[in-house]
Amino acid sequence: MTPFGEKVRKLRQERGILMKKMATDLGVSSAYLSALEHGHRGRPGPGFVLQICGYFGLIWEQAEELTRLAQLSHPRVTVDTAGLSPQATELANLLAENIADLDADTVQWIVDEIKSRTITPKGPTH
Repeated sequence: MTPFGEKVRKLRQERGILMKKMATDLGVSSAYLSALEHGHRGRPGPGFVLQICGYFGLIWEQAEELTRLAQLSHPRVTVDTAGLSPQATELANLLAENIADLDADTVQWIVDEIKSRTITPKGPTH
């Protein structure tokens, strides 16, 4: 599951909306919506993210959060380490090789550590 899929599922369940109804209301198939929620589809386009924000009545910070989560939710990431240090390449490869074996606490620790060391976090690009 991706961060975006997890958030959409939570919003949908909090409001008691069935996936089939939401898919119909948004004009997409239930299979597509399910694949988005479970991280089996690439990140959604900005128009669809806005459509979901409108569907749930999200504004301001909530809409910005969902947009940010969509940007962070591509299930197949490519990391370009060309021109970076050998350690950066090693980190990318170690993560790629071992991420499936890391427990949730370790993954969260890595995420928190990287965020705490990032001076200017990269936000969504428009």
